[in-house]
Amino acid sequence: MPDAALAALALPGFWWLAATIAVAGIVRGFTGFGTALIFVPIAGFFLPAAQIVATVTMLGLASTAALLLPRAWHQGDRREVGLLVLAALPTVPLGVAAMEYLDGQTVRWIVAGIGTITLGALMSGWRYLGAVSRPVLLAIGAAAGLIGGMTGLTGPVVILFYLTGQGVAQSVRANTILFLAALDVVIVANLMIGGITTINVVWLAALLAVPYFVTTIIGQTLFCPSRERLYRHAALAVIALSALTGLPIWE
Repeated sequence: MPDAALAALALPGFWWLAATIAVAGIVRGFTGFGTALIFVPIAGFFLPAAQIVATVTMLGLASTAALLLPRAWHQGDRREVGLLVLAALPTVPLGVAAMEYLDGQTVRWIVAGIGTITLGALMSGWRYLGAVSRPVLLAIGAAAGLIGGMTGLTGPVVILFYLTGQGVAQSVRANTILFLAALDVVIVANLMIGGITTINVVWLAALLAVPYFVTTIIGQTLFCPSRERLYRHAALAVIALSALTGLPIWE
């Protein structure tokens, strides 16, 4: 096994990270979201912010490409997704720059704040009822790029203001999958250009992808539409536990 892979396995907290991403995979399989909201707060105990962003975006890109992208490519509105990506292109570097400038503790508090707001909105059943016009799409893409580049949380803005909007569910879900995959590519590219992503981080993401893929498939297989409400409540409970556990106050 390559030295970089052995170094990843020897990383303090590796098995906690593996267990966390396995739980995130189950939730992703049940609900279609939640990976970063579960993984990022816990990863903050063991990894610097740059490695967390790189790891979670590479995991998201790999899993989306393998499990979700082919169907979404045919169902989505690629022109609409292009607007989202276009808006994210200039804000991802700003997010990455902010992540490098801020200390790790501050980034963790930002993650906690975003996670709490997202969780509160999901638990309350809040939905964005406005029209998803072109300016709104551009705003969503820009905000997702900024937050994703800074924290690795690419989903919250999209989940709250796009996925819960008034569009046709199948099309919007496909657009969301395509956009988040493209956003992961943009973030990883910026991290590589900035020399932030190393071979050790690539191996860490590759090793964590194994339990993540397995549990995502298990979650999809066990999913029963008649119990969707139960799964959603369980997923929100897991996200809440992860957000609470990952608060910097426990150090």
